[in-house]
Amino acid sequence: MSDLTSLEQRGLAELKVCSDEAALRAWNTRYFGKQGEVVLALKAVGTVPPADRKTYGQEANRVKESLLSAHEVALAAVKERALQHSLTAAALDVTLPGRQARRGRLHVSTQTLRAIYTAFADMGFQIYRSPEVEDDEYNFGLLNMPPHHPARDMWDTFHTTKLGVLLRTHTSPGQIHAMKQLCPQPIRVILPGMCYRYEAITTRSEIMFHQVEGLAVGRNVTMADLKGTLIAFARRMFGAQRQVRIRSSYFPFTEPSIEVDMDCITCSGKGCSLCKKTGWLEILGAGMVHPTVLRNGGYDPGRFSGFAFGMGPQRITMLKYAIDDIRQFWANDLRFLQQF
Repeated sequence: MSDLTSLEQRGLAELKVCSDEAALRAWNTRYFGKQGEVVLALKAVGTVPPADRKTYGQEANRVKESLLSAHEVALAAVKERALQHSLTAAALDVTLPGRQARRGRLHVSTQTLRAIYTAFADMGFQIYRSPEVEDDEYNFGLLNMPPHHPARDMWDTFHTTKLGVLLRTHTSPGQIHAMKQLCPQPIRVILPGMCYRYEAITTRSEIMFHQVEGLAVGRNVTMADLKGTLIAFARRMFGAQRQVRIRSSYFPFTEPSIEVDMDCITCSGKGCSLCKKTGWLEILGAGMVHPTVLRNGGYDPGRFSGFAFGMGPQRITMLKYAIDDIRQFWANDLRFLQQF
């Protein structure tokens, strides 16, 4: 019993001289570690004569609680002193204005996508979402590209381990989804989303990119409607003074097909490095929906006609801001992103 009294007095005395948390940790290890003095004193109850064990055990537990309580008080006092010292040494003037939080911003591609949505929404187009994983029939077959059609060579494709299932190479399959769902009603939709192509990554091409498809189907829809829509879009996106040029082209799902160019935003058509001295910049491809595609979508090409167009928002952003490397959009480099 005298040993327990001595243990308590020694522990309390040493606790008083602990001036910081490190000293308190050392004290705690010395008395309450695996081989700590209090732990050994509690284990020693087995060596005490049976008649005295109850009294010894009660006293040992009292000493334990006493030292633990004193340790908590000492630890709280040390933390309070450290806090007061910190407040004194590094005084904070609470009357100073706070630092303004840095505001986040939308990715430049998202900004362009939303501008495209707004431009076409004002012309009566709705957004229609379609799957990014398609089967071969929707991605190629129903778009007038049966197996072994040479037009398939235009798209290097990511195939999955399931036969006939692939990552879509363009948003054009959304045309079939929209027509099958909305037939026989008139359609005026844009179909934005991600596309995937297995090709070399360069300053002008990526394996994944956004695309925005447009589709309008109804009675008496003509090439003049398509031309007016695209001119209105180009001037909405790039400025009211823009000039548009239309060239013949080929796409298997449109007939006739066209490429749409805009006078260079840098040199105003005079010729510069951005437009490769031609004075024109290609912005999208388009055409009248092929009768076979209309029929695959459920529409009678003898009664209905339509137009379709497709564009790459990243390419449009590159033209708008004179960006020369498409890889910047996926690099997550804040030095690039914070410019927009």
